[in-house]
Amino acid sequence: MPPRQKTVAVLTGGGDVPGLNPALKTLVNRAADNSYQVVGIRRGWGGLLNFDRDDRESPEKFTMPLDRQAVRTIDRTGGTFLHTSRTNPGKVISPETPDFLRGADFDASAPGTLDFTSHVLANLEHLGIDALIAIGGDDTLSYAERLHREGFPVVAIPKTMDNDVYGTDYCIGFSTAVTRSVNFIHSLRTSAGSHERIAVVELFGRNSGETSLISAYLSGVDRALISEVPFDVEKLAFLLQEDKRGNKSNYAMVTVSEGATMIGGQIEEYGQEDAYGHKKLGGIGVVVSEAVKRLTGSHIIYQQLSYLMRSGAPDSLDLMVAFNYANMAMDLIAEGMSGRMVCLQGGTYRHIPISSIMQGLKRVDVAELYDTVEYRPKVRHVLGKPMFLY
Repeated sequence: MPPRQKTVAVLTGGGDVPGLNPALKTLVNRAADNSYQVVGIRRGWGGLLNFDRDDRESPEKFTMPLDRQAVRTIDRTGGTFLHTSRTNPGKVISPETPDFLRGADFDASAPGTLDFTSHVLANLEHLGIDALIAIGGDDTLSYAERLHREGFPVVAIPKTMDNDVYGTDYCIGFSTAVTRSVNFIHSLRTSAGSHERIAVVELFGRNSGETSLISAYLSGVDRALISEVPFDVEKLAFLLQEDKRGNKSNYAMVTVSEGATMIGGQIEEYGQEDAYGHKKLGGIGVVVSEAVKRLTGSHIIYQQLSYLMRSGAPDSLDLMVAFNYANMAMDLIAEGMSGRMVCLQGGTYRHIPISSIMQGLKRVDVAELYDTVEYRPKVRHVLGKPMFLY
């Protein structure tokens, strides 16, 4: 009998970014060249958590056979056609436990949560999966690392528009997010100038302020608030007032990371924590807008870009990286290697242990890239820096 075809599964987790669909198409086409089968897991780790081996409808609900025809046109759009979730099967709270798993004997991973990793591993075996490619940020990839420690072959591809996965200079989605932000900021100048207002632009960026920093740097806004540096709102208001007066069009602009905080303040967040311990962020821009209006008397334009940053088709750089990361991931599987994350370091494509993401935090190099007194980008040295600084 001929040997059984190798079967590779792929999933996308966390927030969507431009470049996911091109990565998926490249993976599938490369797998076809190697005579591998590909199974798409729907809704990230949620697909493997909710897959019921005794339910005949589960394969259609939570998996998708992928071949060249299935992915022929998906690279023309943003997002992920496999859908996504922020599920962590190793830490599931009671309301999110699938009905068919209730009452089963699973270990508690933390107070009020259960660890369904054994169920996930059983599902991977049931589906005949030989290796899994996980595409996501540090949360999604932290569970991929868990599966690797359990002995399952996993390869990771980093994506996040915050560009904050530790161990890589670049994550899929970042370039497009910055490009979108710069374009929207420039467009907003027409209204800010016409109405002679101060514009406050809130951008995604939970722990890393790189998106706010780089967008401000490239669009030339007056001030930028980043997650790493708490700010004095009275001082900010004074600076923006001076910026407005010094502008012939009588307006000023500031970008704000959603994770930014006032000195002595807290991160603006709301809702229930997700499986990785994160509440939704958003609202610091409103707080800044109201404070600046009160302190300056100026009318404010508040614009929260949020999902607009991650919507739509990827730019050329994200296409390039998505294609290359996907090809590298398939190369690793063909070579029988696992427990690795593909990455860019020093402008060169490499792969590193997936455990690297747990070894540090990737944050803005404030001393090199930010003026903590003036609240604006200040790139002190470019020589030796990666393309997108940080």
